[in-house]
Amino acid sequence: MGTGPLARRAKRLMVGQVRAVFNDQARGEKPVVRSDDGLFGRASVVWRVHGDVTTMMVGGVAALLLQMLHPAVLAGVWDHSNFRSDMLGRLRRTARFISLTSYGSRDEAEGAMARVRAVHDKVVGTLPDGTPYAANDPHLLAWVHVTEATSFLDAWIRYAEPDMPLREQDRYFAEMVRIAEALGADPVPRSRAEANQLIESMRGELAVSQRTHKVARLVLEQRSSHMMVAPVQALTFGAAVDLLPDWARRMHGFRKSRLARPLVRAGTSGIARTLRWAFS
Repeated sequence: MGTGPLARRAKRLMVGQVRAVFNDQARGEKPVVRSDDGLFGRASVVWRVHGDVTTMMVGGVAALLLQMLHPAVLAGVWDHSNFRSDMLGRLRRTARFISLTSYGSRDEAEGAMARVRAVHDKVVGTLPDGTPYAANDPHLLAWVHVTEATSFLDAWIRYAEPDMPLREQDRYFAEMVRIAEALGADPVPRSRAEANQLIESMRGELAVSQRTHKVARLVLEQRSSHMMVAPVQALTFGAAVDLLPDWARRMHGFRKSRLARPLVRAGTSGIARTLRWAFS
């Protein structure tokens, strides 16, 4: 972003506005404080991976784009969510759940998971072809979990720790089992290899429709009202699309631009360094 006075001023403004977007107190919520009495702890890989603002935004949006490729997951969002009027709020609530389960006390983490289970119990319906669905279906929860964990980790590796050893990646999946099982997911991957196998095994269930394209557009076209946050969003959303596997990009109909990819990655890396410094 440059180092001159104007660049430094712009950087401070951007950081301040990003902080405002993630300000729990401004929404009447108790800020999440890192607790040693939680599900993981300071030595965990989860604490390392989930503590980076940019990679969590990139990974979170990529996970949503993957999850909506499953018709039953998409139907649950379509039929039971206010995403059309408050997509940013939905992303913010997901971020708070991840924060509470990653860093909060055990009571806070268990409370957050109990609330999600209670919401899932009410999310039932029928697909357009007449097939019933339920959000607490262990198989669907497994898809949501594996796409989320894989996307968070892949974003972290791309923009923070490109040389992350495979054993540490495996440890991340093994740690995330605690959240997945508490929410009722089954099967749950315990390593990178198992995560890849689970995604591959479920690809035959995936499909796209007009609903898929509409929700994807709503996700990728939403913009914050904060002047300096909107460009950051546009860049991180581009990075999220870039993070998707080739087969998922093809299903969504996203065009692959070799020219844009280096620009997206370089810009996102710069944003990541700035926010990492500001939030550390």
